[in-house]
Amino acid sequence: MTTVDTSLKHINVQTVQHGSITWLDIQRPGVAEMQYLKERYPFHQLSLDDCLSVIQIPKLDEFEDHLFLVLHFPRFDKERRLTIPSEVDVFVGATYVVTIHAGDLRPLVKLFHDCQASDAVRQEVMNRGSGYLLYHILDNLVDNSFPILSKIVENVNFVEQQVFETRGQKLIREMAVLRRDILSYLRLVRPQIEVMEEMEEKDFSFLKVQEDIYFGDLADHMRRIRSELETLREVVDGLYDTYGTLGMHRTNDIIRVLTVAATVMLPFLLITSLYGMNVALPWEKSPGAFAMIFLVNVIIGAGLLAFFTLRRWF
Repeated sequence: MTTVDTSLKHINVQTVQHGSITWLDIQRPGVAEMQYLKERYPFHQLSLDDCLSVIQIPKLDEFEDHLFLVLHFPRFDKERRLTIPSEVDVFVGATYVVTIHAGDLRPLVKLFHDCQASDAVRQEVMNRGSGYLLYHILDNLVDNSFPILSKIVENVNFVEQQVFETRGQKLIREMAVLRRDILSYLRLVRPQIEVMEEMEEKDFSFLKVQEDIYFGDLADHMRRIRSELETLREVVDGLYDTYGTLGMHRTNDIIRVLTVAATVMLPFLLITSLYGMNVALPWEKSPGAFAMIFLVNVIIGAGLLAFFTLRRWF
């Protein structure tokens, strides 16, 4: 059932209850919401303060009768074309789960609304205790990480194809943006795995859930995401090297053609400059001088081209 607490009229706290389990959800928390929690739950003041600040690294704080978790999950910023972390703070005890977030993680918002609206959903996710509810919340958020990962894979495949088909600054920028996105996602995932592994290894009696199975499953998913991201980073680094090598070969080809052209033109320039001097030269006044000089230049140029071709310089 969804409870209605008259004390919540002026603060942003929503609750849903099933049996002995209560789920409180707070979006965009403020001082009033933290005061509400302080008056009703045995939460440490430092933990409540953490909920009002941005914590850069995920963490797990264990207390006698509850846990406090700071976790980050990916959200794609379309304007910046970057995967950024969205923080979720969680208090979990024997009979309650409190989630605190910015409201920008759709799976979490949707799951809470579904629990409010449907007794069947409440029965599914809240009937087995607070530990299983916590697992279900985190599992939804971790599963939402895979579509973002799939989009990165798609972008890497596209850039890989373009490396061999196009050139220019636009492609270099695309690779740079893609690499930044992968590194941002990696920075999000790596410390999160440590928290998941800690939850997997420890025994929290008040959660009444098999930590090694449920939280181990989450840790496996996060490790798989990390492995895929590291592979993608290596692929993008390889594409950088490939693009640079192809560009270098293309530059060398251009320089070789220009060098051959300059070498072939050198006799033309030498002979024409000699006959442009204001001195007497052989056949200067001959009627066929122009044709003869032109023919000599053509023969020399053709000879040089033939020589370069035989030596495979051109």
